[in-house]
Amino acid sequence: MTGRSELPIGRRVAQWRVRRRLTQQGLADRLGKSKSWVDKVERGARRLDRFSVIQDIAEVLRVEPAVLLGEHPPLAGGDVRDGLDGVRAALARYGVFRAQMRPVSTAELRRQVGHAWLSFQHGQYTQVVRALPSLLDAVQTRPVGEPVQAEPTVQAYRIASSVLVKLGEADLGWLTADRALVAAGGDAVLAGTATISLGQALRLAGRQRLALAATVVAAQRLTMAAKRPSRVPAGDRPTPSGRRAQEWAVGGTLLLQGALAAASCGESRQAEALLDWAEGVASRAEVADDPQRTSFGPVAVEMARVMVAVERGELAEAVTRHELVIRRDGWRRLPAEYRGAYLVDAARAYLFAGDLAGAGRMLVAADGIAPAEVRARPSTRTLLGELARGRPAPPGVARLATLVGLTR
Repeated sequence: MTGRSELPIGRRVAQWRVRRRLTQQGLADRLGKSKSWVDKVERGARRLDRFSVIQDIAEVLRVEPAVLLGEHPPLAGGDVRDGLDGVRAALARYGVFRAQMRPVSTAELRRQVGHAWLSFQHGQYTQVVRALPSLLDAVQTRPVGEPVQAEPTVQAYRIASSVLVKLGEADLGWLTADRALVAAGGDAVLAGTATISLGQALRLAGRQRLALAATVVAAQRLTMAAKRPSRVPAGDRPTPSGRRAQEWAVGGTLLLQGALAAASCGESRQAEALLDWAEGVASRAEVADDPQRTSFGPVAVEMARVMVAVERGELAEAVTRHELVIRRDGWRRLPAEYRGAYLVDAARAYLFAGDLAGAGRMLVAADGIAPAEVRARPSTRTLLGELARGRPAPPGVARLATLVGLTR
């Protein structure tokens, strides 16, 4: 046993409290205890002999209970959630002018946004979280009189919302998506991209019907705009990566979000209708460089059909569709983050169908494509822990659980 493991549990509580930048009073308030109670625990004057209390403390400190019990060390390289306090602090500076800040040019801001998106789409969530405070400062603390740069501002908030949703922070994901909507102003495409993030955050928060309403209204607005005849001469019309193509791609993605929300609240017919609508849109959307980072297309529609089938309890259909999806040409062209997240959803389909080996295979595949999808997301770690407790555990799962720190 290492020296760290031999530390009294109270000392470990104190170490993690300091690491999370909490005072004894702050920890006490979140636990509904007194400061004296926390002080006695940390000094060892009061024993922690109830696992339910240890779980409550671990939840506040954002660690596994086993870390406090000394059963395994924290993950190498730290927890991606360690950086969330910096993100919260940056969000709290909203609208504040900081004279000491070096103004960021539009070109530099776009470069930072592009780098953050690239990191996100490669599943490098720790890098994204580290970059967010300075990126949010750049879009939130502008010199007086400088106009708002709508597109990079919306994209910065979308990146923030996307990674916060990944890390289970529904309220912060909702907040940043809302700020993206405000920054979008009257631009339908930017407002639509912000609504994609809003729908994801609302779904995580359990507000499925709100997510359904918001995404469908935004999708209707965009698809109607995309259908309007162009007044631009044929030779001067936008290329497939132009405005109209973006309207189709963002509108189609909103329809997929709406279908998932509809399925989650038991509206199966509406979910199916939205998927069919999205399939029609996908036949028109040909975005070469995908400037709005939607990854929308026929493969994305089929992936959504798999997830809707899972929500409806049609597990055999979900598994069959999944096996076809991952054989399609467009599958490997999707970003690593997109594929990794989908494989985690597919793992749940196999698990619900009683195929533990299939579920394990999907999780191991997801870890190979985008490790943070398995190792950093709380919901996926829970799924991995459930599979690791199987007897016997699916091939590769026990090793992965050990790497993630879920077993001794």
